Amino acid sequence: MKKKRFGLVARREMKGYIFLLPWLIGFVCFFAVPLVQSFIYSLSNVKMTAAGRKMSYVGFDNFKYLFNEDTVFTGLLTDFYREAILRLAVILVFSLVIAMMLNHNIKGKGVYRTIFFLPIIVVSGPVLQRLMDEGATTVPLIESYGVSGIISELLPASLANPLNGLFTQLILVLWYSGVPILIYMAGLQKIDRAVYEAALIDGAGGWVAFWKITLPAIQPMILINGIYTLVFLATSGLNSVISEINSRMFNTSFGGGYGVASAMAWVYTLTLAVGLLVIYLVTKPRKATVVEVSKTREQIRVERLHAQRAAARKGGAA
Repeated sequence: MKKKRFGLVARREMKGYIFLLPWLIGFVCFFAVPLVQSFIYSLSNVKMTAAGRKMSYVGFDNFKYLFNEDTVFTGLLTDFYREAILRLAVILVFSLVIAMMLNHNIKGKGVYRTIFFLPIIVVSGPVLQRLMDEGATTVPLIESYGVSGIISELLPASLANPLNGLFTQLILVLWYSGVPILIYMAGLQKIDRAVYEAALIDGAGGWVAFWKITLPAIQPMILINGIYTLVFLATSGLNSVISEINSRMFNTSFGGGYGVASAMAWVYTLTLAVGLLVIYLVTKPRKATVVEVSKTREQIRVERLHAQRAAARKGGAA
């Protein structure tokens, strides 16, 4: 009986599944069971008594309560996403600017990378909370010049409050940029310098090269950074939505308990999934990018050949 031989593609896929196996085991053992249990809680009225846990099925009453009667949770959820949109934009733009600066040949490049990445490692949730309480995450000049008051006068409250919150925690937002900077730099270093040389020969400036070469090339990195940043902001220990869910979980009064808290967690998770889907649809790379890159490389090869011939002709004429 002949042994079944796997092809090269099948062997590579098997290696990928082997690397994923520890994560799959951890997901099934430590995440899947609590996930199903929390969904059951969200459809039940859960009470903790001396005799143990008592559950009664109530259907979607907990979800109806959140959207029809509870205004605190929906308000916190709306405020979070307003602030998250502004923070996401600032972090992505700031990270890209710093990454492009560090991508040049400058002295002490490793030191600057460490400076921008170190806060992600050192600063934890309690430390950040203490720094916020001490006012270390604010910019004094913004408050001294009354920028917050000007914004409140010019813009409606729905836009002014998130902007003022962004300026209040501006340094904190910049601290979140360590990982996106490294991801951007990894993408920038993979761009062939010959592409920029060809664009320069064609008369393109730096601004045109950024929009036509750099931005399309790092579009996958923008997608990764957008997803990472939104998840990081959504799971931060300083998140007011998560704090509200934790407080409701141990609240035995009306509008609290494990059932309502689980429903809040599921609503929060589903809205976060919608936000991630929007980021994917906005920042996903176009299918034509690979074809365009191949065409660009062929054009570069032809232009280099013409440039070498022109240089040889000039040298012969001289």
